[in-house]
Amino acid sequence: MSIPAPDTTKTLLEVRHLHKTYQLPGRKTLKAVDDISFSVRQGEVLGLVGESGCGKSTLGRCLLRLLPASSGSILFDGQDITRLSERKLRPLRQRLQMVFQDSSASLNPRRRIGDLLAEPLRVHADPINGKHTADMITARLTELLDLVGLPRSALERYPHEFSGGQKQRINIARALTLSPQLIVADEPVSALDVSVQAQIINLFADLQDQLGLTYVFISHDLSVVRQISTRVAVMYLGSIVEIGETDTVLHTPAHPYTSMLTQAIPHPTKGKTGLPAITGDIPSPVSRPSGCHFHPRCPYAQAICREKAPALENVKPSHMVSCHFPLVALQKIYV
Repeated sequence: MSIPAPDTTKTLLEVRHLHKTYQLPGRKTLKAVDDISFSVRQGEVLGLVGESGCGKSTLGRCLLRLLPASSGSILFDGQDITRLSERKLRPLRQRLQMVFQDSSASLNPRRRIGDLLAEPLRVHADPINGKHTADMITARLTELLDLVGLPRSALERYPHEFSGGQKQRINIARALTLSPQLIVADEPVSALDVSVQAQIINLFADLQDQLGLTYVFISHDLSVVRQISTRVAVMYLGSIVEIGETDTVLHTPAHPYTSMLTQAIPHPTKGKTGLPAITGDIPSPVSRPSGCHFHPRCPYAQAICREKAPALENVKPSHMVSCHFPLVALQKIYV
């Protein structure tokens, strides 16, 4: 069956002023996701990057309603899913899927791969043909294994019989079972060897071409995001500090944090860039710095940075940054 080309002008996912907070003992509040807004067009790959603890995974789970948002809204294909009941959300679950970071923990060790892959088909009816028959399930499982490059004999085996890369292929196959439109991939290659990482990234890219998928691809590794993403959103302490086309953000970043992250990307032919390394640790999300949250670690911080939080604004078409002096940062680093 031929897959129609995705309409890349259509907005498939839109996030508006999303917040996710946790109440801690002592009346403390942890802001894991803080006033985030962005959109994802159908057929594109949005890379979500940042240091550990910046809220990437929490945001990814909120997008699929695996975690409830504290406030704000999430629109999928024009429909606000933020506060839908489980009954109304269930039909949409088929169109929204996730690939988790830990491939081993994502698979029940007591069940064969065939049972794990068949379960979604037994729970969800086919929108056209109704309940999936045994023959339909068998045909779909065979198709899934072919898509992810695994032998059909895998259906009779248990998770412990596979390598890490093979387990992640199984998780990808399970995410594809119900033919979703949007997949959130949460650090799907971070636990794999470098050579296996490349294979899985290539698999994601091939599946996107074949099936017209849309991805939100979460990673802390800019070199991985560069390979697959069409746009990149950089997160710091629960907020997006820069978002734009991949080449623009990674080659001419407008935020000092993004600039310093690019310094950490290994390059086989270039030496040190001369950019300052990021100093200090990421602050606690419970007691975040005033003003711009990055100012304690920013070599370009000025008085206003400590007093007023910058808005996420355009510095050029399709390139937004949350920084009081984005052009100054660009001049100091690249001129």
